[in-house]
Amino acid sequence: MALLFIIFSLLSAGVYFFIISTYKKAWCSLIEWNIPNNYFPTTKVTIIIPARNEEKNIINCLTSILKINYPKKLFEIIIVDDHSTDSTFKLANDFSKINSNVKLIQLANFIKHKKINAFKKTAIKTAISQATGDLIVTTDADCIVPPDWLQLIVSFYETKNANFIAAPVNFHQEKSKFERFQSLDFLGMMGVTGAGIQLGWMNMCNGANLAYAKKAFEQINGFEGIDNMASGDDILLMQKMAVHFPNGVAFLKNKNATVFTTAKPGINSFISQRLRWATKSANYTEWKITLILIIVFIYCCTIILSFFAIIFLNIKWAFLFVILFSIKAVSDYFFLGKMAAYFNRSDLMKNYLPAQILHILYIAVIGILSNLKKQYKWKGRAVR
Repeated sequence: MALLFIIFSLLSAGVYFFIISTYKKAWCSLIEWNIPNNYFPTTKVTIIIPARNEEKNIINCLTSILKINYPKKLFEIIIVDDHSTDSTFKLANDFSKINSNVKLIQLANFIKHKKINAFKKTAIKTAISQATGDLIVTTDADCIVPPDWLQLIVSFYETKNANFIAAPVNFHQEKSKFERFQSLDFLGMMGVTGAGIQLGWMNMCNGANLAYAKKAFEQINGFEGIDNMASGDDILLMQKMAVHFPNGVAFLKNKNATVFTTAKPGINSFISQRLRWATKSANYTEWKITLILIIVFIYCCTIILSFFAIIFLNIKWAFLFVILFSIKAVSDYFFLGKMAAYFNRSDLMKNYLPAQILHILYIAVIGILSNLKKQYKWKGRAVR
């Protein structure tokens, strides 16, 4: 039994090393997109911002969007207030009155007390039905966008004719080592996202920075078929798009297209967020991404089990633990180091070792909880 565990552990370590090394190589091979010389956009864009209880963030988000380098006549912002119980609606409403590019709608006026589980998907679908733009761009109300954000997205869209575009999202303004850990971890996710699309292994993205053609959304009947889950307005939609448009999904690699948000301040909010992300994995239509998630989960569990074997069985297990931990630590170090350097966040590598330990623990814990707990709370709601 012990021999089988050792063989299985080393095999999972080898596969993990191969996966991370391949991701690193694919990220480096992904060509960086830049705005063409003498470029002038022609595409009308609708920026959609679902918002629920975002009184602390909504104005900063809208202000950053209105400062972008993009013709004002070619974009509109639709804020969808999702039953906010704070002053989000009032703040957004006051803002819309003095900015003609901003339109505010209340989700409650469209669903008429219907019993729904996927509020964010419903908010986005409602906004798209009101949109006048040919390209839909989504972000979150707690995000800040850079000046060239839309120019990069639209120039990429017009040149590549992509139906669905994923773009980078990073954390910033960290106030603790725990938040810095999340920032480093998220850089890794961005690398996996870009590399996965480049390799054709998987289609992953983040709803805080997405763009897709309105016609393409309508052609695939929007969220139909994936509207039973609260989350999945990003990855599940992307995978649905990839089925209908196999060559129409792309990743925009440019640090100046990065949308910024903040990490979770505490353990509980962090677990809640990652649990929300993990629960939708059972609905992924792409077997490769599911397989990779399982491999990473199993590998992290073998590292933890080998550590406990040292404590409860024999000190000789330390040899296996050191090998398993070292393979992961070295693999991740070079991959994350590459991502941190690209996004000008090499400072995050200072806390790499404790971040590595936290990463192993949270992958194992979230992997277990996501299979046991299908209902969770999101912004005060119990959803599935």
